[in-house]
Amino acid sequence: MSPKNEISLCVSAALERYFADLNGEKPAGIYDMVIREVEKPMLQSVMQQTGGNQTQAADILGITRNTLRRKLTEHGLL
Repeated sequence: MSPKNEISLCVSAALERYFADLNGEKPAGIYDMVIREVEKPMLQSVMQQTGGNQTQAADILGITRNTLRRKLTEHGLL
């Protein structure tokens, strides 16, 4: 097993705090919550790195430009 990278460590730590803060309440929708919370800042960072070039950003992310545009729209980043 490879060592965890900084991003996975941050997500793990955040989830540990989230579960601790629930104080025994049953969690729900964790997957969608994590994706929603991580996706927007990831898109913002990649768009900044590419100077707003959507074709380059899509290549970096490994998604199509159309998918990138849809996600940017969903997150209010266009």
